[in-house]
Amino acid sequence: MAFTLTEKIINAHIISGEAVKGGEISLKTDQTLTQDATGTMAYLQFEAMGVKRVKTERSVAYIDHNTLQTGYENADDHRYIGSVAKKHGIYFSRPGNGICHQVHLERFGKPGKTLIGSDSHTPTCGGIGMFAVGAGGLDVAVAMGGGGYHITYPEIVGIKLSGKLNKYVSAKDIILKVLKELSVKGGVGRVIEYFGEGVKSLSVPERATVTNMGAELGATTSLFPSDEATEQFLKAQGRGGDYVELSADEGAVYDKVLEINLSELVPLAACPHSPDNIKSISELEGKVVNQVCIGSCTNGSLQDLFKVAGILKGKTVHEGVDLSIAPGSKQVLNMLAESGALSDLIAAGARILECTCGPCIGMGQSPVSGGVSLRTFNRNFLGRSGTKDAEVYLVSPETAAASAVAGAFTDPRNSDGAEKTSAYVMPESFLINDNMITLPADEVDAANVEVLRGPNIKPFPSNSRLTESITAELVLKLGDNITTDHIMPAGAKILPLRSNIPAISEYCFAVVDEEFPARAKAAKEKGGGVIVGGANYGQGSSREHAALAPVFLGIKAVICKSFARIHKQNLINNGIIPLTFKSDDDYVKLEQGATIELPFIKREIENNEKNQKEVTLRCGFKGGEHNVEIKLNCEISKRDRDMLIAGGLLNMFKN
Repeated sequence: MAFTLTEKIINAHIISGEAVKGGEISLKTDQTLTQDATGTMAYLQFEAMGVKRVKTERSVAYIDHNTLQTGYENADDHRYIGSVAKKHGIYFSRPGNGICHQVHLERFGKPGKTLIGSDSHTPTCGGIGMFAVGAGGLDVAVAMGGGGYHITYPEIVGIKLSGKLNKYVSAKDIILKVLKELSVKGGVGRVIEYFGEGVKSLSVPERATVTNMGAELGATTSLFPSDEATEQFLKAQGRGGDYVELSADEGAVYDKVLEINLSELVPLAACPHSPDNIKSISELEGKVVNQVCIGSCTNGSLQDLFKVAGILKGKTVHEGVDLSIAPGSKQVLNMLAESGALSDLIAAGARILECTCGPCIGMGQSPVSGGVSLRTFNRNFLGRSGTKDAEVYLVSPETAAASAVAGAFTDPRNSDGAEKTSAYVMPESFLINDNMITLPADEVDAANVEVLRGPNIKPFPSNSRLTESITAELVLKLGDNITTDHIMPAGAKILPLRSNIPAISEYCFAVVDEEFPARAKAAKEKGGGVIVGGANYGQGSSREHAALAPVFLGIKAVICKSFARIHKQNLINNGIIPLTFKSDDDYVKLEQGATIELPFIKREIENNEKNQKEVTLRCGFKGGEHNVEIKLNCEISKRDRDMLIAGGLLNMFKN
């Protein structure tokens, strides 16, 4: 029987369940990663489990999100994570070492292994043939403790690549093309697997750009085969022994196939405010640009920034443009400096930022009011940049650099001096210096390591066991494509509160309704609240706080047309019931302010079987008018059912 690469890796890691599409399976976790925006909560949860030492082959804690230290909060969180890591067997990547996905790709990722990370862009490591999945912090904590990672056995979409990219057409343009074809909902419940002759022409950094933004498709993960390019990359990183050749079998069958001829691609942009709102750069040519930001885990590789330096060399950034560059890792920054490319960037007028996520998560570099910002990042959701009325476009590094010089959208193929820029050649050996990675204490010395907690670190909220019935207020009704940035915004003001759920909950849904926290707390006093949303609710980041803050505010259930994968699981993990409408007509019937009753909820959840996944909802309005009763879908697994009854994963794990 012929297998896809995805099937090979999944089947080799199944702990429980059967390899049947749509069935629940549990996977052995080889590696985990966390970052500081999600890590503090993940390690608090790990400590609560009482496990003394991680049980994975390799777990790494990265500091890369909350590095702007305008108060003590971020620094305290970093100190806490470092002490927990040392005590419990976790490698600790210190501030300045780089962005988790870039560093993990460089120093730790291994073809054929599984990686579970508390960041939605963990699939970046699919660029070297890992089955790398973004998850909530609690799922990662359980994986570190030796528990399996549970997913639905996915459909597998094969994307067949042919041809070769033309000069100044980028890997970013590949994934933007895929987003145009499949949309931000097109990967839900699916793995995206790349194959075909065109794969051979792509380097590992280019492949990682594509798999990184598979998160924007809503995909479980994305991956490329492990081949000669993978071996070359790992050897250059001094890790040739980690190489394993892996690819789909000849004749492997995919659930769907999309074919892309790389030779036919042109420079593209994702327009405001969604990664799948795609236009060609030629359609936007001449539109004035105010800001350009280059870097992030999507396009912060040495290859990306060498190309940018080539375009900027001998030129000056346009007077109307503010250009900033954030290298993906210390390794990249060091090599830019040694090669002289960093001097070219600085001479052109670029502002060099830390090797961190930075502006990608709204941590500095907010655009001017109503400004146009070109970014080589992965998301352009409304308000994510820190400027609510800004127009944020996602583009390739080549397009960003050419436009920074011109002061307007510019096709890099037509930029001045483009033909003089030499092609990038991957070095035979990268500069390897792991001095910013702190090793954990051994098991004997770990007993003497003190875990250090600052005053901003508060206990995480826990839910209670499911009651027989729920009566709650419909405190918020929303439309389609609500992101985790809408639910729990990022940015320099809010991110330092990630370890303080009572404080951060005050900003829950602030992007769409500043009165929501107060309204939810008032409803909590009377029994709780319910949120109603549209399609693809919870897309975007894996941030568990988008479930933890609603738990703290008393939200009992979320009802929508459809959920994004990670957020739905985060809701279940924290005891919030995810329900979906059977029809759009039922969505219309529910109005904000109504009283929602789930009269038989515990019995219906307990009896949730394959063909009986329904929940009864009764909705009442003041004066008794327009009262309705509808049936909702409750698509959950047996394990999800047990979690909801227990009041969340941690309660179930303790029991």
